[in-house]
Amino acid sequence: MAETLAQMATVVLQTADGREKTRVSRECAARWFAARKGQASDIPIGTAMPPLHPSRPQRPELLSPRDVPRRRPGSPAGRIALLHAVAHIELNAVDLHWDIIARFGDIPMPIGFYDDWVKAADEESKHFNLICDCLEELGSHYGALPAHAGMWRAAEDTADDFMGRLAVVPMVLEARGLDVTPGMIELFRKARIDHAVAALETIYAEEVAHVAYGSKWFHFLCGRHDLDPREVFHNLVRRYFHGQLKPPFNEEKRAEAGIPPDFYWPLAERQNSAE
Repeated sequence: MAETLAQMATVVLQTADGREKTRVSRECAARWFAARKGQASDIPIGTAMPPLHPSRPQRPELLSPRDVPRRRPGSPAGRIALLHAVAHIELNAVDLHWDIIARFGDIPMPIGFYDDWVKAADEESKHFNLICDCLEELGSHYGALPAHAGMWRAAEDTADDFMGRLAVVPMVLEARGLDVTPGMIELFRKARIDHAVAALETIYAEEVAHVAYGSKWFHFLCGRHDLDPREVFHNLVRRYFHGQLKPPFNEEKRAEAGIPPDFYWPLAERQNSAE
């Protein structure tokens, strides 16, 4: 049995099957919080050598973004494809949150940092299972369709850059989820698929905190090194983020998560002016 938090994180990363990965993830989170509440022996943070790529099931087939089939979201097949994409995102999020613990364990951080990311990983595990349940109720399952092969690229690109990881994963990729999830909820509400609406509403409510964890610890590190957070954020996103920041932005939820408009609008405007 893994003895440190970093070792526990690595065990999750090395588990391939999605349902099993999330079961191990939730078990590790429960162990951590039991120790934090004094209900079990303390678990040291430790260090580990996590894999550059987490273990993955044989299915879904991973394709280049341009090769993933496009489906109309208003059709039954399109709604299944949309939920499949969300499940894929959530499974990657489980690995991303454990990876930040395992990969950067040598950098001294307050204990609250680990509490936040273990909680986020636990919630992402719950989200994956909620969406898998929805797929199965609709007669499908995770792995039935191809998926985006580029989801792990942000982790690879920032494997040696702690601040870059915080800037790109929670503050860009997860913040994008705050922008698009309300539209997805409305789509499933119109289709009267109540279990999907409930699952997406849970994800939407809890993702705000995950983005906030990124912002909080990014600002903490900027303060530690006496750096301007906005300037550093812009530089890191330009270096590591290969997509586009496109409006509309959910400014209310982004602000709630600690990301003001002057962090993302200049990046979006710069891209638009270059097009």
